[in-house]
Amino acid sequence: MNTRWKEKLRRNGFGWALVLPSLLFLGMFTYYPMLKSAWLSLFEQNLAVRTPVFVGMDNYKALLHDPIFVEVFKNNIWFAIGTVPVSMALAFVMALFADKAIRGKSLVRVAFFYPNMIPMIAAASIWLFLYMPQFGLFARFATWFAGSEVNLLGNPDTVLGSLIVMTVWKEAGYFMIFYLAGMQQIPKDLYESASVDGISAWTQQLRITIPLTMPTTLFVTVVAITNAFKWVDHLWMMTKGGPDHASSLLLYYIYETTFSYNDQGMAAAMTVVMIVLLLIISCLQFAGWERKIHYQ
Repeated sequence: MNTRWKEKLRRNGFGWALVLPSLLFLGMFTYYPMLKSAWLSLFEQNLAVRTPVFVGMDNYKALLHDPIFVEVFKNNIWFAIGTVPVSMALAFVMALFADKAIRGKSLVRVAFFYPNMIPMIAAASIWLFLYMPQFGLFARFATWFAGSEVNLLGNPDTVLGSLIVMTVWKEAGYFMIFYLAGMQQIPKDLYESASVDGISAWTQQLRITIPLTMPTTLFVTVVAITNAFKWVDHLWMMTKGGPDHASSLLLYYIYETTFSYNDQGMAAAMTVVMIVLLLIISCLQFAGWERKIHYQ
């Protein structure tokens, strides 16, 4: 028994030694903060109390009666609905074009990917100018269609949509890279055989490209939904969550609750809610798409 254990340790020890640094960083910067937030969410810790007071689930109950949290939560859901499918569809089309382009392939790929290379703060500054009333390009177009001056970032009815447009522009090129890599793994013989059989290019995409890129689609979907709940830099530059919390997202409200209102217990409760929501969405995606994915 002892010899068998030593043999197993010798066989697997080198692999665990290679993985150990990553596990340590994952534990310190991912799992420990998650557990710490879950523990802190059970306490009242703000300017009103000198030492943390255990309150159990009261912070979570208070969230249900917080109108700002409810509004911010709805904003984030609509933000995800507006950015995830549009950016993924645009990324897929861009990848098709970049993969099929005969001339200037490298230039096309760089042009599509370039927005992702711009830091979010710089991108927000650019789009802030584009949305600027009277002077911004998009503001002028909106004014021309509406017949009167429009403040896209100052109107509660248009501010969230304006942020969605900027986010799609920013991350579609990033998702394109994954789709492009997935398309290049598809054997070209399949397309040649389909062409010989007289199958149209549109049908080839429906019957070959889309099914064989489903693993990529699952991965991109998880990343896109996670991004939809973690974008916060552009809000600081463009709207500060306004007007009247119409553009505030969950992570930005957590930031405000922690550093502006100094209510760490409530911020931790909101963090736990966001993490649980993302875990549920990810699990449903893996469970629902398992039979539709072709890995070979």
